[in-house]
This record gives sequence, C-alpha cells and structure tokens, in this order.
Amino acid sequence: MQSILMGLSLLVLGDSHFGKPDYLITTLQDELIRRGAKVATYSACGSPPSIWLTARVASCGTAQRLQSGPITQQSGAAAKTVPIDQLVATNKPNLIIVAMADTIGGYTRPALPRDDVQEQVTALTDKLRAMNIPCLWVGPSWGTEGGPFMKTFARVQELSAYMATVVSPCTYVDSTKLDKPGEWPTFDGQHYTVAGYRSYGTALAQQIAQMPEVKAAIGAR
Repeated sequence: MQSILMGLSLLVLGDSHFGKPDYLITTLQDELIRRGAKVATYSACGSPPSIWLTARVASCGTAQRLQSGPITQQSGAAAKTVPIDQLVATNKPNLIIVAMADTIGGYTRPALPRDDVQEQVTALTDKLRAMNIPCLWVGPSWGTEGGPFMKTFARVQELSAYMATVVSPCTYVDSTKLDKPGEWPTFDGQHYTVAGYRSYGTALAQQIAQMPEVKAAIGAR
C-alpha cells in the first residue's frame, strides 16, 4: 500500500471542501501520502477555478498544507491565492489535481449555468495545457439535498455530466461514482461531517491511485 504512489508529486487545487482540518485537506491528503505520494494542497473557499491564475482574495478564506505538515489558514484580505505558475515552480508536481465544482454549479439558479461553467473550467485548463503537466479534475460529490446552498441530486448529476465534457486535457474523476446519493452525511447539504470527509477522502484516494494517468505520471518522472 505505501509504495503504490511512490514517485508521485501532487499539486492539489481545491475549494471549500479542502478549507479546514478534517476536510479533504486532511483526509484525502493523508490517504495519498499513505500510498507514497508527495502532496501539496491549496484551497480557495467560495471561489471559481480561475482564481488560481493570479493572486486574488478568496471570499471565505484560503488554506494550505504541505505533506504531513500543519494546515495554514487565512481569512479576509490576507486570504490571497498563489498563482499556479508560482505553485508549480515551488512544488514541481508531475501531476495536478483540480477539485473545484460546487462553486460553479449555480445551485441557487433555476438552470445550470453551462456557459459560466465552461468559461471557468477552460480558464484553468488552457493554462494547464500550456504548462504540459498531466491533470485530473474532480467533479462534484452528492452531498445531501437542501440546506443553505440549495444543493440537489439532480443538479449534481447534471453538473457532473457536463463537466466531464469540458475538462480536457484533464481526465475527469466522477465523484458521484464513489457513493450513493446522500450516503455520506453532511452538516449543511454541501460540506460533510468528519465521518463523511473520512469516507470521501478514502474513496477518492483509492480511485486516484488506480487511474492510468497516475501510473503514467509516476513512470515518466
């Protein structure tokens, strides 16, 4: 188990699901490290994917964690993202994982904002294509219906299906295949309980470790 991802250097760009201790910045990262990967995670809460192109303030904070180190959180004006150029130069990843979906899903809107989704995804994938670094894009997970974010299973399914068609050259990772709708508990419809993030992190790490793109990145190091 500990050697499956040996030689893999991962840069993870996430949203609020990576923003606090015991979220994916803990559970997913620890599972990837346990499998041998070197992992650096950066989270921008409440922000679209394009926030990683420049230094911008994330509306509800940022978080960073390098390997098994502590989580560093910022809020307010100090919660600025680091542009992806700098993150790549610092961390030297051979694979990038983007896990940003809920913030562009338009859950409060009557229809999926497809143009906005494509614009935001393409802003980052165009940059990744130019950098010629293999990438995975993790789509939305089910959560539970209701709550302040007005998440519904139907919208998650629609958003996931659409994102799968626009994230190239990244390979799509379908979170809806990892559990059943509502299986993992949340406290607000969108963000999971500690037990929920533990289940999500374990399932996601297992899925990532099995992907041909990951094995290719390890072999090409």
